Amino acid sequence: MIVEHEGGCNTMLDNAHHYFDVITVLAQKDFKVRYRNSVLGFLWSLLNPLAYMLILTLVFSLMLRVNIPNYTAWVLLGILIWRFFSIGTGQGMVSMLGNASLVTKVYLPRQLIVLSNNLANLIGATLEFVALLPLLAVLGVNLTAYALYLPAVLLCEFLLIFGVSLTLSSLNMRYRDFNQVWDIVLQLGFFLTPIFYDPNLVPARYQSIYSLNPVTRLIESTRTIFLRNGLSSLYDNAVILSSIVLLLLLGLLVFGRLEKRFAEEI
Repeated sequence: MIVEHEGGCNTMLDNAHHYFDVITVLAQKDFKVRYRNSVLGFLWSLLNPLAYMLILTLVFSLMLRVNIPNYTAWVLLGILIWRFFSIGTGQGMVSMLGNASLVTKVYLPRQLIVLSNNLANLIGATLEFVALLPLLAVLGVNLTAYALYLPAVLLCEFLLIFGVSLTLSSLNMRYRDFNQVWDIVLQLGFFLTPIFYDPNLVPARYQSIYSLNPVTRLIESTRTIFLRNGLSSLYDNAVILSSIVLLLLLGLLVFGRLEKRFAEEI
């Protein structure tokens, strides 16, 4: 009995090590593909949010006179969090189709394909934040020890993205035009998330519903860390964690229901 138990533990450890290797290899591949044949490579990841930052600052701070302290840094933080969510879910949605050979010919938990793709985007988002930290300092942001909480925010967003990506990748396998639907949702989400405007501008009667947006909570948590030198409230954390749990459970449920026909739908 002891020998069988040890053998079972060894098998589980071997499988875990194998799956970890698979995730690592796929994440590296997805990260490299993201910048393949690109002249500027990773620099595009910095130029894109910087361009948005400059445009939004020009329009809303200079022309419309938005009264938000350090608006440029305020916008940049919102853009980086939204960009992680937008790119992460968009690429996670097509990750199964992009690895068709793994779906049809290789036996492994297919959730790992989505997970590795999201992990590659987590690495990219982390590098973007690290590369732009000096710019935040130039913009007058006082970088304190609270900045060390940023990895926790990014980890929460990663788990949120993974839950959403499981659902999206499953639906996209069944309905190939679902990516067009998600593009519209992201465009709408950009304006329903306080990236360039103060969330206090939302009418009071809609605040309770508006505040349930987990990306809004993540953006506000990031701004609290860098611009207010503090931590988000218990309510914000409760919304974020509850959203993560619900979306992960939903994603696993939908993925599990539709997974049986993935090989037929490639």
